[in-house]
Amino acid sequence: MAGLALLPLAAAQAQDEICAVDALDREVCLERPASRIAALSPGATELAFASGAGERVVAAVEYSDYPPEALKIPRVGSHNRLDLERLLALTPDLVIGWVTGNPAEQLERLEALGMAVFYIEPRTFDEISATIEQLARFADTREVGEAEAERFRREMATLAERHAQAEPVSVFYQVWDQPLMTINDRHWIGQVIALCGGTNVFGELERLAPRLDEEALLAANPEVILAGGRGEANRDWLAHWRAYPSLTAVAQDNLFFVPPSLIQRPTPRLLEGTGVVCERLDQARARRGEHQQ
Repeated sequence: MAGLALLPLAAAQAQDEICAVDALDREVCLERPASRIAALSPGATELAFASGAGERVVAAVEYSDYPPEALKIPRVGSHNRLDLERLLALTPDLVIGWVTGNPAEQLERLEALGMAVFYIEPRTFDEISATIEQLARFADTREVGEAEAERFRREMATLAERHAQAEPVSVFYQVWDQPLMTINDRHWIGQVIALCGGTNVFGELERLAPRLDEEALLAANPEVILAGGRGEANRDWLAHWRAYPSLTAVAQDNLFFVPPSLIQRPTPRLLEGTGVVCERLDQARARRGEHQQ
């Protein structure tokens, strides 16, 4: 009888667990709200802060530079090579892993040691909002996280409505220089380009981030080239294309810099990056008239 009496208590404790399904389609559960979080990518750090859990992040990786408070968080290596000893010493009760960015064997090692690892890989606008809400649930900061997720949805929808009737513009987005890399339409940057009325000249390629040669770009002859660089103010990649004056993007002066942190991380700052891309494509549309005169 005593054993039976404990059953309702055990059921109540199970119901109190905080659970969410991660990007690997696994249910991850915590017995209590996370108070010590390890964010293993710069994007994960931003998303944790967006969810209201920033003060609970006790471990981050290199280049976790936003918001400014993130610079004070102890580093546990880089996203592609973690310092497991240092990470374990910080005793996180939730690890936010990056499916395609973190070494699988190292995350599996953390799980084998009993740590809760929640994998993220947001690739759409909706998935960004959903990830913020999931992290807020784990940290018991749902009011903050849900408000931020809704703001992101609302403002992205406003941008989409504003550009719904925009004239198409052919676009090349440069992710890297050596090797030359771009994105396809399934990538969130491809979705940003489409939202702004752009047509990604390599959007139909199979790989999410395909490699190219310069001949392929010259043949595609985009009206606009968008690029970041190795830093927030490095425009060398754009300067390279000026060696090809026959390119439409060069002839019409449509070589545009986009700060990489605003568009290459799937976080709420993608709103700002999308605004920049839409403005640049509007500039390209306006220049059509100038070149026809």
